[in-house]
Amino acid sequence: MKILLVNTSENTGGAAVAANRLREALSNSGVKVKMMVREKKSNDFSVVVVGSRVGKFLRFCHERFVIWLCNLLSRRNLFAVSIANTGIDITRTREFREADLIHLHWINHGMLSLKGIRKILDSGKPVVWTMHDMWPATAICHHAHECENYQSECEKCPFLRFPSRHDLAHRVWKRKFQLFQNRQVQFVAVSRWLAEKARQSKIIGNQSITTIPNSLTLSKFPLLDRQQCREKLKISASHVLVFGAARIDDPIKGFNYLTDALNIVVERGKIPRNDLHLLLFGGFRDPKMLEKLPISHTYFHYIDNEKQLSEIYSAADAVVSSSRYETFGQTLIEAQACGCVSVSFDGSGQADIIRHLDNGFLAERLSAESLADGIEWTLTNPHDRQKLRDDIARRFADHTVAAQYVELYQKVLQK
Repeated sequence: MKILLVNTSENTGGAAVAANRLREALSNSGVKVKMMVREKKSNDFSVVVVGSRVGKFLRFCHERFVIWLCNLLSRRNLFAVSIANTGIDITRTREFREADLIHLHWINHGMLSLKGIRKILDSGKPVVWTMHDMWPATAICHHAHECENYQSECEKCPFLRFPSRHDLAHRVWKRKFQLFQNRQVQFVAVSRWLAEKARQSKIIGNQSITTIPNSLTLSKFPLLDRQQCREKLKISASHVLVFGAARIDDPIKGFNYLTDALNIVVERGKIPRNDLHLLLFGGFRDPKMLEKLPISHTYFHYIDNEKQLSEIYSAADAVVSSSRYETFGQTLIEAQACGCVSVSFDGSGQADIIRHLDNGFLAERLSAESLADGIEWTLTNPHDRQKLRDDIARRFADHTVAAQYVELYQKVLQK
């Protein structure tokens, strides 16, 4: 069984990290697996780059230019949508020809076009597609938010500057709807919430959809001594929180809810302000937003070093996710493996990880008041750090998730 994973990047972004961890897990389980990407950073021979550097840049710019033009030169929501009008034909590659099964992941930003996806589906090779966001189920958006048009027929798109019945979203919707007619794909959602959204989609709702979570290699996220980590990071506060994202100020990550919740905690006075400290990591376009935080904080910028991440997580009491939506919640399982309790909003993928008032707190969706309740609960209720780690090992360890995929691959190949 030879598997080809396809993702835009090797390790930039949550989907890339998840896909690359799956590649390692499958390889460790004895599966012959390669990963095809547009952007590669490592020297791993099983990760293959496709497309020229100039071609990648031109395809990326072409897609964004069309979106920008349709929005009459507005940059608003420029990266909230993708139209897959250009991409690389991977069916011509040796890796594609040799593979028994093609496993797609996040393939936007010029990696695959709709035409290229059609060639893959028409090649006769079985296809598994792991959804890391809602894009396969919608016309152009990666997260539909409150819009439900994808359940019937995308038009009058709220992500476009001038929505109409025949706007860009509707034109792409028609192409995607036709793409999956009389073609079979085995879709995998990384959470039950995302699977339910996919089943409601007019585009892929009639396809086979199952749920398999993202994996974690626990050896890369060890449970370290909390006090030693705090001393190394020069933290003296008695209560430490951690918040991380690829881009902290992405509106979907809800940084404003975190700020509001911390203000509420401070105003209540149950936990003294000077006893609180926040650790942050990830990209930030406007670091001045950090000045609104009511407590002391340490900002580490973007981190892709698992050892450093483990030290940050191990130094914290709790991890907070204030995202409006989360298809899964990778930082939650990383932090819990390092002994952190989780606080997050209910109503999306985090609910597959957090058991309310057990290993974490599920706050009322988009309620800063409830998020503050969760922060106070985690900091005033001691938890067994080893028990938290064991729970992650049982549910999300790399070999556990790899076994679920191997079983799925076998079923798909038998069909």
